[in-house]
Amino acid sequence: MRLLVTGHDGYIGAVLVPMLTRAGHDVVGLDSFWYENCAFGPQPEPIPALRIDLRDVQARDLRGFDAVVHLAGISNDPVGDLDPETTYAVNHLASVRLATFAKLAGVERFVFSSSCSLYGRAETELELDEMAPESPVTPYGESKVLVERDVAAFADDSFSPVFLRNATVYGASPRLRVDLVANNLVGFAVTTGEVLIMSDGTPWRPLVHIEDVCRAFLAVVEAPREAIHNQAINVGRNEENYQVRDVAQIVAEAVPDSRVIYAPGGRPDPRSYRVDFSKLSRVLPELELTWTVRQGAESLADAYRREGLGLQDLTGSRFTRIGRILELKEHGQLNDSLRWVRAPAPASVGR
Repeated sequence: MRLLVTGHDGYIGAVLVPMLTRAGHDVVGLDSFWYENCAFGPQPEPIPALRIDLRDVQARDLRGFDAVVHLAGISNDPVGDLDPETTYAVNHLASVRLATFAKLAGVERFVFSSSCSLYGRAETELELDEMAPESPVTPYGESKVLVERDVAAFADDSFSPVFLRNATVYGASPRLRVDLVANNLVGFAVTTGEVLIMSDGTPWRPLVHIEDVCRAFLAVVEAPREAIHNQAINVGRNEENYQVRDVAQIVAEAVPDSRVIYAPGGRPDPRSYRVDFSKLSRVLPELELTWTVRQGAESLADAYRREGLGLQDLTGSRFTRIGRILELKEHGQLNDSLRWVRAPAPASVGR
């Protein structure tokens, strides 16, 4: 298949694209390249790509593709909270615009990277399936709800959207993020010997390894239309729902000579939810997710040591999304609406 992957230069995209190409697909990227100078470890082979803001995509950019895999967007709550209006413009309106033009261009499948964060503040201790009510508590989470609602309305015999609600992702990537809970806890364990919990440790989170997420995207790209058409699917494993304090303990056991500590003044996080992933195995019975948090923590610790990750990398701009965006704004490279004013020299990309 000929695939367009938006956000291909981001955290998930940098792992997904090589997996798609190894599977024999013809992949083109589309990205604003906010993070192209934030490399971690070996880098993937470059692919043809469009250097374009998601808000500026036109129907002509989407012609000739069998599917769009839509990862691009403002990627977490801290960046989303900077300017909610911009977050909705990028994550909601531009995503719906992309789907509109994809349908006009004759793209048959539209795979949207949604998030379990749309469950937000769960009022029940039961695990939440895809029919559970959404209760987002941030602009980022709300934007996922709005995209699912609006793009689902486009579904018909010629246009097939599917919404993958990823659990909180962890694991190494060529565009590493240390602002994700497991990645952050392992980072502090390796660099300081202290597994630092910033909350009170009670919030529930479902976790999923980045390679398992990418396998799910590949499976959905290749799945029969009738299996996935216009459906929301939680991506993760039932066994991988944890309270943050339990994740911290797993990390402490995986990283020798480390111990769990709590930051002073840590409070409950309003985002707390346990998720039911049973549908994923029903819809895609041949897909097998294999990673556990314990295996992932050990693998991450090895990668951090191998690449010389330092304490400054956990608090600096290279591997934290909010840090990178604030740095680009401070240097006058991005404006308040997160559009390039003065972009870095382009990498070697082209259609």
